[in-house]
Amino acid sequence: MEFSLFWGGAYDNSYIRRVADSVCFLPKKLVRVEMSAESLRRYTNLAATIHLLSCRKITLLDPSNWDDKNDAFFLAEYKRRKKVNTVLALCFAKSPETYHHWRVFSHGCDGVCIEFDKEALTDAFSGDGRVTADFVNYKKLNDLDSLMSGASVDHLPFLKRYPFKDEHEFRVVFTDKRARDELKQYEIALEGIKRITLSPWMPKPFIEPVKDTIRKLARQESIQIYRSTLIENEKWKSFASHIGT
Repeated sequence: MEFSLFWGGAYDNSYIRRVADSVCFLPKKLVRVEMSAESLRRYTNLAATIHLLSCRKITLLDPSNWDDKNDAFFLAEYKRRKKVNTVLALCFAKSPETYHHWRVFSHGCDGVCIEFDKEALTDAFSGDGRVTADFVNYKKLNDLDSLMSGASVDHLPFLKRYPFKDEHEFRVVFTDKRARDELKQYEIALEGIKRITLSPWMPKPFIEPVKDTIRKLARQESIQIYRSTLIENEKWKSFASHIGT
């Protein structure tokens, strides 16, 4: 894999359990993963999490339907100008959780944030020369004129408008000149997952059944799973109740 670094809803719990019993289990492979200090977070939903954990595969998808039409256009232009038939991508955040991440990428009670060890994650794509990965570079409209002389077509997948800078995005991009693929999957070691955080909007009665299902899928009792307290934290509320007393 190439690292360019060119610039620096409600769910029926019984249904979830039935899914856990029926999805594509793979034989468990014990993999020792040395955790690094750097993490990358994937904001997604419960269905995608079930697929990742049960099949032990991570999936790159077509970016044409992304909400940010500027971003989608840059990927489409990259595809056109590189004269390739397939461009797929997957995005991660380097920054700690924010309200923006949850609201935009994982809104609703089925939102999930999967925190990966960066080295373990990128190892999944190593050996495939069609994959490029880098941190996104954020630019203002006033920067475009100066960029014209220094940027190239290869930079297009990793450019984004400055108002999105708080995402601190790391992006994985797959291209293929011949095949026309709607998705691309790579096997991934689940031992590279540092923790899984459930949506701050997940109803409390759902939390433990969902945790149990995730542990069953991952076949790791020790995996760290929490519900985000971003919008309701007891320690934070307690401060208001006791300040000045």
